[in-house]
Amino acid sequence: MSTPITPPPVAGRSGSGLGIAVLYGIVVALAAVSVYLFLQVDAMSRDLAALQESVQAEVTKVREASALLGSANQRNLEALRAELEEARRNAQSAVGQAREEAVRHAEELARRLQEEQQREQQRLASELSQVREAAGATSGKIEEVAKDVSAVRTEVASTKSELEKTISELKSVRGDLGVQSGLIATNAKELAALKALGDRNYYDFTLTKKQQWQRVGDVSIRLTRTDEKRNRYSILIVADDKQVEKKDKTVNEPVQFYTARARIPYEIVVNQVGKDVITGYLATPKVALAR
Repeated sequence: MSTPITPPPVAGRSGSGLGIAVLYGIVVALAAVSVYLFLQVDAMSRDLAALQESVQAEVTKVREASALLGSANQRNLEALRAELEEARRNAQSAVGQAREEAVRHAEELARRLQEEQQREQQRLASELSQVREAAGATSGKIEEVAKDVSAVRTEVASTKSELEKTISELKSVRGDLGVQSGLIATNAKELAALKALGDRNYYDFTLTKKQQWQRVGDVSIRLTRTDEKRNRYSILIVADDKQVEKKDKTVNEPVQFYTARARIPYEIVVNQVGKDVITGYLATPKVALAR
């Protein structure tokens, strides 16, 4: 069996009026919202349009700047290309000039070298001519020198022979100390022969009575008395700070005395006795002892 359906209760008029009022309020609110949203959308549209215009202006500026920059770069590139081309032309020109300068320098050096060679050849030819002339003159001088040498050899041989003869005539006698003397020279010629022989050191001297002391070799001698008629004399000798008196000695007598410098005696030989003057020589050993 079916169940009977009970219809809902119908609202009263007061409730219906309130619903209409609420509905009307909602419609008004929606209208206000719509107006507000419309105004916001319109403002946003205007802002978007302004932004698009600003962006478009900036894009335009960028494009113009890019175009200007590209034009400037193109001009700079063309200027660089022009400079590079100019540099290449200058380099080629400089290379050509350097090549020409090098060629001129080489030619100048070759010319100078040739002139120097010519001058050197002329100098050598002149010197060779002078050498030939000098050789000719030298040849003549050599012949003269050969003659002079031959003459000198003859003279030397003669002198040597005479020296040997003079030396052979020299004598050795006992001195005043009883020691056998060396060879005795009685004149200047024989003294020269003894010096040439070189066995001893020889110091010739001339003493006067006016002199106090005279240094002869490494000793000092003083003449104290002479007897011209008897060819006798007296002297004082200082050697090694010691004084020795030799009295009344005769011509060509070896007057001997010792020193600390030698084992064999020194010898004084007087060859001439004059008035207050004597002439002779001192003979000393070649080898002296270390003191």
